[in-house]
Amino acid sequence: MNREILRLAIPNILSNISVPLLSSVDTALMGRLSEAHIGAVGLGSMIFNFIYWNFGFLRMGTTGITAQAFGAKSRSDMLHTLLRALVVGLAVAALLLLLQGPFGRVSFYLMNVPEGQLG
Repeated sequence: MNREILRLAIPNILSNISVPLLSSVDTALMGRLSEAHIGAVGLGSMIFNFIYWNFGFLRMGTTGITAQAFGAKSRSDMLHTLLRALVVGLAVAALLLLLQGPFGRVSFYLMNVPEGQLG
């Protein structure tokens, strides 16, 4: 039983570790550019992480419901759960794309970015 749990947990652990590493790699790659460029990457990483972690509800909620449907051997319930999650994810993604300008301005305002730094 413990090996089975570990086998399932390791991919999740690696996935969760990869998100902050992504931001670190972005900053390291930008290291030869100016402070303004590095600051822009840092701000972008903060916004990305905020959005990414706020969608954790979709992953966690879908996982639990799918596990129950899998345990009940109900393929139709698993499919319905997948479709509902896809609809919610795509709808919110479309909203983020449509509202990316206002969302960016609000994000920059909340992070106290000086007007001169905005491009």
